[in-house]
Amino acid sequence: MLNQFIRVGAATFKSKVADCEHNTNKIIEQMEEAIDKNISILVFPELSITSYTCQDLFMQSSLQSSVLSQLARLKRATNGQNIVIIVGAPLALGNSLYNCGIVISKGSILGISVKEYIPNYNEFYEKRWFASGSQLHNTSILIAGDYVPIGINLLYQHILFPELTFGIEICEDLWTPTPPSGPMALNGATLIFNPSASNDLVGKNDYRKSLVSSQSARTISAYIYASSGFGESTTDLVFGGQCLIYENGTPLSMNERFLLDDKLIYADIDIERLVSDRRKMVTYNDAQNTNLNSFKICSFDIHLKEYTIKRFISPHPFVPSNKDERDKHCEEIFSIQTYGLAKRLDHIHSNTVVIGISGGLDSTLALLVCTKTFDLLGLDRKNIICITMPGFGTTDRTYNNACSLIEYLNCGFKEISITKACQQHFLDIDHDPELHNITYENTQARERTQILMDYANKVGGLVIGTGDLSELALGWATYNGDHMSMYAVNTSIPKTLIRYLVDWVANTQVSIQAKSVLMDVLKTPVSPELLPPDKDGKIKQKTEEVIGPYELHDFFLYYLVRFGFPPKKIYQLALLAFNDTYEPSTMKKWLKLFIKRFFSQQFKRSCMPDGPKVGSINLSPRGDWRMPSDAVSKLWIEEVDDLE
Repeated sequence: MLNQFIRVGAATFKSKVADCEHNTNKIIEQMEEAIDKNISILVFPELSITSYTCQDLFMQSSLQSSVLSQLARLKRATNGQNIVIIVGAPLALGNSLYNCGIVISKGSILGISVKEYIPNYNEFYEKRWFASGSQLHNTSILIAGDYVPIGINLLYQHILFPELTFGIEICEDLWTPTPPSGPMALNGATLIFNPSASNDLVGKNDYRKSLVSSQSARTISAYIYASSGFGESTTDLVFGGQCLIYENGTPLSMNERFLLDDKLIYADIDIERLVSDRRKMVTYNDAQNTNLNSFKICSFDIHLKEYTIKRFISPHPFVPSNKDERDKHCEEIFSIQTYGLAKRLDHIHSNTVVIGISGGLDSTLALLVCTKTFDLLGLDRKNIICITMPGFGTTDRTYNNACSLIEYLNCGFKEISITKACQQHFLDIDHDPELHNITYENTQARERTQILMDYANKVGGLVIGTGDLSELALGWATYNGDHMSMYAVNTSIPKTLIRYLVDWVANTQVSIQAKSVLMDVLKTPVSPELLPPDKDGKIKQKTEEVIGPYELHDFFLYYLVRFGFPPKKIYQLALLAFNDTYEPSTMKKWLKLFIKRFFSQQFKRSCMPDGPKVGSINLSPRGDWRMPSDAVSKLWIEEVDDLE
């Protein structure tokens, strides 16, 4: 197991109605396949031992006796096997028959979870045979030679890994206004299994998937759903055999319906990720404190061995991989940026902004936000004062792109060279201008910020900040230089996402001439252009050659801040995400640099300007992230050094 991943599965098979031996043979076959695939917990459909469509045959003693003998057989089949299986069967207790999910592992029945909500409407009439499990309280049943707990209040917990706790709700339980999985999750279940027999109707499958998705998101859990399929009676209904696995609202695996063959799906669930989200969400804990129920814990002990994780880990977690979804994402982010700036301008009764335009990605996006905002407010774009400030490192490419973009967007334009001012400043502080060190670079950055601030004072405008989330994480900004502004519209957008935003704007929001400039901006290497260009006049100072690839840093940032993962797990996830892109030693090198800079540069984030939050991560000290500026990174660095 890789840092609290657990592999779970859902199976459906070609059943035979009322043929318990055949169905158990199928269960054993699929269990053995699951063991070969390193699946730790496997769920089968509702009433899988008998099939769901037995109807009045459920009341036959012969069928009930066969169920008991097949359960004894399943106990023997699991003996010595490293797996937990959940099978469905009708069980008699006292004067009632119950629809049960039976948990079996290593030759023992651990517990029997009972269906609570019994449907008796439309095509369903289960109350003809089954009683609700709500009647059972602190009850045990003698089955296959053992007394076993039975009821609706059972949770199953790994003996050494308590976060690996699961609950079971059966079919209709999910469709009710208050599914039992809610209290189960609040009482510690990170996995919810649903043995189901859901017939298929036109449009029903989309609703079924939406239920599973929303319930997994609402409970911050993994939801594993297995429904009966081919082999069930088609006297009046057809069962398509849908299997689904969702994690916190996100689909991880699902099968095609209406297959004639057996089907087993599986996915690797990140338990640590679920627990992290729950601990962050204080309202989850508030709900937990007011919804504590008396659950009985049934312990299980399977070996959680390490294996290769078969789960897609996006190398760009901030960027949706699907283009349609990404375009919607970009449109919404751009609207958030625009509305945020519009509110600020409306509040201070200003119709003027001042922005430094370099021809780079960040200032380009900020300018595009300004133009959209001015259009929204009905303001003249000429009051967007774009200032180019060429200096020692400015290249013709970025300068020309900046000037052309300002012209095509019909904004105000002013050019102020910083060369003479910086040379004078070097004289004032006795700095050798041939020494291209941090003083040389930061002098230029602070001179540019001074120009923007003072010019904004002159015209009664607002300085718009251009720096992004990635730069804030790394501290890649000059303190009281480009670090500072009056409103920073890119403050929570990572560098990897900014590229897609600019591309989306280019294709949907601007003229053909402006689009051509934006396309070239996207191709330009990221650089602060604070060092002189090379002999060919091209950019010499390339940021990613100095601090590493932004796609790696954005990946590290996402998992460190969003989930609080340790460096070891972040590194292992990076190995999966960037397997064909970077050598392990390269990823380790940049991970160590990221952690060092992330800790050492907190002082810049502690006094960052206002700006809108657009996604799941924001480093504003007034919002998501509060960290002491003098925190020690030793623990994290040592863990990186110990990586193999």
